[in-house]
Amino acid sequence: MKILIVEDEKELSESIYTYLSSQDYICETATDYAAAVDKIEFSEYDCILLDINLPGGNGLKILELLKADKKTDGVLIISAKNSLDDKIKGLNLGADDYLSKPFHLSEMNARIAAIIRRKKFEGNSIIQFHQLNIDTLSKIVTIKNNPVELTRKEYELLLYFVSNKNRIISKEAIAEHLWGYDMTGNLDFIYTHIKNLRKKLMDAGGADYVKSIYGMGYKFTLQ
Repeated sequence: MKILIVEDEKELSESIYTYLSSQDYICETATDYAAAVDKIEFSEYDCILLDINLPGGNGLKILELLKADKKTDGVLIISAKNSLDDKIKGLNLGADDYLSKPFHLSEMNARIAAIIRRKKFEGNSIIQFHQLNIDTLSKIVTIKNNPVELTRKEYELLLYFVSNKNRIISKEAIAEHLWGYDMTGNLDFIYTHIKNLRKKLMDAGGADYVKSIYGMGYKFTLQ
């Protein structure tokens, strides 16, 4: 899962980055309004941590841009402001939640996870697809009650496929989502991850869910 941290306080930004990275999130940072706008224009995120007071502009304007572009990135506002007006305006502009500074990183993490569940998986922590079962809280994957032992990247790849089931996903999109930046050149390493994931799912009794679409990418489907 990919997170954008929009926060101008260097120490807080670094603290959030370190903590979320330890929770297996791919993290990017923006320290001012212009950098944040540039990031959201060219990338998609599972959740954006958004400070309101930013050098060069107001974080609420970023919410307006997301709404105007019909983007579905989750947004958690983090701000020292604790006024009711800011909360209401932020939520009306499309924010999913509001967290006032100072806050505990563990609470922030729980709110991020809840936003992602609502956005990606209709609020469920248990994701089911055919005979596949994923517990996103314990990160346990089973097929017909058989455990599937996955590496961190394989697990993230599986979540990405399931959240985009029946859609064609390019190798470039997979690389950008799993590694957090655009990659060019040889992307054969992605094939290796996909091959290993397919084998583990099928060895546990699952169907061959990952279909290769020639010249386009991959599709996670039963068809």
